[in-house]
Amino acid sequence: MFLLGMEKAVVDYPAKRVLDDVSLGVDAGDRIGIVGRNGDGKSTLLRVLAGLQEPDEGRVITTRGITVGLLAQIDVLADDATVQEAVLGGMDTHEWAGNPRIREIMTGLLSDVSLEAKVGTLSGGQRRRADLARVLVGEWDVLMLDEPTNHLDMAAIAWLTSHLKTRWKAGAGALLVVTHDRWFLDEVATSMWEVHHGRVEPFEGGFSAYIMQRVERDRLATLAEQKRQNQLRRELAWLSRGARARATKPKFHVAAARELIADVPPLRDTIELHRMAASRLGKDVIDLEGVSVAFDGETVLDGVTWRIGAGDRFGIVGENGAGKTTLLKVMQGLIVPVRGRVKIGKTVRFGVLSQHLDILDAFVGDRVRTAIGRFGRRMMLNGKEMTPAQMLESLGFTNADLNEPVEDLSGGQRRRLALVMVLLEEPNVLILDEPGNDLDVDMLAAVEDMLDGWPGTLIIVTHDRYLMERVADDLYGLEDGRLRHLPGGIDQYLRELPARTSAAFSDVFAGQKANAAGEAPTLGNAEIRRLKKLMESTERKLETTRGRLAQARRALEEADPTDFEALGACQERIGEVEAQIEELELAWLEAAEALGE
Repeated sequence: MFLLGMEKAVVDYPAKRVLDDVSLGVDAGDRIGIVGRNGDGKSTLLRVLAGLQEPDEGRVITTRGITVGLLAQIDVLADDATVQEAVLGGMDTHEWAGNPRIREIMTGLLSDVSLEAKVGTLSGGQRRRADLARVLVGEWDVLMLDEPTNHLDMAAIAWLTSHLKTRWKAGAGALLVVTHDRWFLDEVATSMWEVHHGRVEPFEGGFSAYIMQRVERDRLATLAEQKRQNQLRRELAWLSRGARARATKPKFHVAAARELIADVPPLRDTIELHRMAASRLGKDVIDLEGVSVAFDGETVLDGVTWRIGAGDRFGIVGENGAGKTTLLKVMQGLIVPVRGRVKIGKTVRFGVLSQHLDILDAFVGDRVRTAIGRFGRRMMLNGKEMTPAQMLESLGFTNADLNEPVEDLSGGQRRRLALVMVLLEEPNVLILDEPGNDLDVDMLAAVEDMLDGWPGTLIIVTHDRYLMERVADDLYGLEDGRLRHLPGGIDQYLRELPARTSAAFSDVFAGQKANAAGEAPTLGNAEIRRLKKLMESTERKLETTRGRLAQARRALEEADPTDFEALGACQERIGEVEAQIEELELAWLEAAEALGE
């Protein structure tokens, strides 16, 4: 069923044609990921399709009665509204708390936020999650999300992924998502649109399939495109040889991909990088022994012991506020622990790419060419000697960009420039705090390619799962002040993450408040505890059962359409699981009502 689309649409901005004679359509069941370079028109495409911006030429076609929900990059929430008002409008507490879908959204995104708090008092991340919850709460035929994973930690991204994959039945609804999060794209998208040079080019399959098809397309390009092709083939090599290839969608043909990248060497020569790092660092790098840190009586790090050696490439994962930034500062000797010991090797030279790009502060007023000219040295990367200008070129800078003032650069350009400057300071321990912010998928691949050849110890903190798995060789999780090794990677971290609880919703969910008539609860303490345990147990069972429902629906989608016996079995399984969910939801509501009496 056709839902909406555009016909011969043209959108002009003063200095650029963003959409040029674009015709496309969105059907029920579509799950479309949208990629392209920053500034190429991805957000404009969503606004035009959503009816918020008229094309200069052409038209937008919408099926009568279709509803569209849009999450923009900038929210329009009122600062003086409460979170509940901003997210749920005039919906009564009983109405939304009794709706399992809305309750799941509120818990998944706003478990750490008071519903009575004013929007203007929220952090940037909390405000973004509130706006996302506002959009997800609505019932939409077409859902458009512009950078939905911004400010979300890995657990929240995993929750959002699960929600979007199970939000509609197979063949119903439509999702359009603009994001630079490649893992997220591969999980939720079944087709891709690439926006470039005013065009929108479609690709079948998720991000992995898109990369494969781009390689095939670029193999036919001119010699001037050879450098870009090689970078994409390296990206594809990692996808094909790793876990993503085994878990990806059927349309990504691994055998064909392996033939394409048969002559591509491994991404990193790990042995050589460790040898070079050891020659620069020596035996001792960073040792933490029983380190504890507390602020205002609250423990942030609790007895952390960690040995970091030459050439190690470690990633740190943890929820927002878990203490990752504090740990990075302790490692550098910038915070003195209340207990324990930090030993930093005598030869260690730190290079830090902070979230706020502090290294650029000294170059305000300079043009890019002047700024990098202050370094005046070459670097060895991937066995090649590179000048600062060549390093910037490899990260997408043109000659014209080199003449731009540093303060006039885009967010992505500033982050890439800051990374080059950090590397040019010749550190042997590199600390990267959210290095992927503001970068499109091509530039993320370019940064990863550059880091592949960097010889030293690398510590990275990022919520970008794809970037983390691509750059780091080993992962550690920070939770409740304790650091633990994650040999199973991010899958292990998410699997073992304790279920989120919400103090903000405890009164609503547990029925501890008096009812609307002002009557006080009359249940005994033992009965209240029993009902609470029942609700918690039911919520855990619901989460597990929803996972089984998602699996059953995927099995139906992947079944042979000519095998009617298999299709019937899949439908029967889906019906059984849906019935189990209804029973569990009813049990939860009965317990909640009992607690509210």
